[in-house]
Amino acid sequence: MTQLAIIGPTASGKSDLAIKIAKKINACILSIDSLSIYKEIDIVSAKPSPKELQEVKHFGINLLNPDEYFSVEIFINLYKEVLEACKSDAKNLIIVGGTSFYLKSLMSGLSEIPKTTKKTVLHVEQRLNNLEDCYDFLYKIDEEYMSKIAPNDRYRIEKALLIYEASKLTPSEWFRQNPPKPIIENLPIYNIDVSRDILRERITKRTKKMYESGLIDEVCRLEQKYTRLPHSMGSIGIVEVLEYLDGKVTKDEMLQNISMHTAQLAKRQQTFNRTQFENVTNAPLEKLEEIILSKI
Repeated sequence: MTQLAIIGPTASGKSDLAIKIAKKINACILSIDSLSIYKEIDIVSAKPSPKELQEVKHFGINLLNPDEYFSVEIFINLYKEVLEACKSDAKNLIIVGGTSFYLKSLMSGLSEIPKTTKKTVLHVEQRLNNLEDCYDFLYKIDEEYMSKIAPNDRYRIEKALLIYEASKLTPSEWFRQNPPKPIIENLPIYNIDVSRDILRERITKRTKKMYESGLIDEVCRLEQKYTRLPHSMGSIGIVEVLEYLDGKVTKDEMLQNISMHTAQLAKRQQTFNRTQFENVTNAPLEKLEEIILSKI
């Protein structure tokens, strides 16, 4: 089977390109987008339409509720499941999205964590009742590792404590002895090369379209159902609408802020894509389809 990845900044046309190519090469699509994974966050995430989702089989979209946790580990397990499904159905696979960190993790790999017993898991769960004590304990034995983790990051604190309790090694030492192994190798990567001016124009148009499609109503529903606490509620497009609903900004200021923050995100994505991947084919959107099809 053939695998390839299409990356590029937000609003650069990745999804449309991936769907076009998928139809021509009998492929499924795996989304690497940190918002499209969530159900009910439809307008904010600019995920493919229901019609597009029917035309080409998509994975990694509408899998979790907005208050559920998502991580690199979950994504890597999802990729493995998708790969087997594609092989079973004799399909090719296109990986596409703006959260290139997940793609980088696939290519770099993750270190395995030690096997744990039920007794160890229960012991860790009991200790986590006092998260502050757990963090302080781990920080004392492994400042190198814990200095990168927030004191309220329960998920990562639990992971660090499980590693220590199961292996009796500090997380830093465990990862030194168990380096990551790539999940996928020699993956062709195609990056959409787009100028900042064109991108800003596309972002402004998309922001206006989101507003006209019911952006404010969607955020109201999300807040009412899930509150503002979930990590997903801190996303661009949601935060700015909440500021508007709180009376802190006008509607025009809200739209300007969404466009500005999205453009800033796009700039960070372009920097990441340029510095984190090797042997990438860069080309404008209008030329990339022909280039990709010529290499398959």
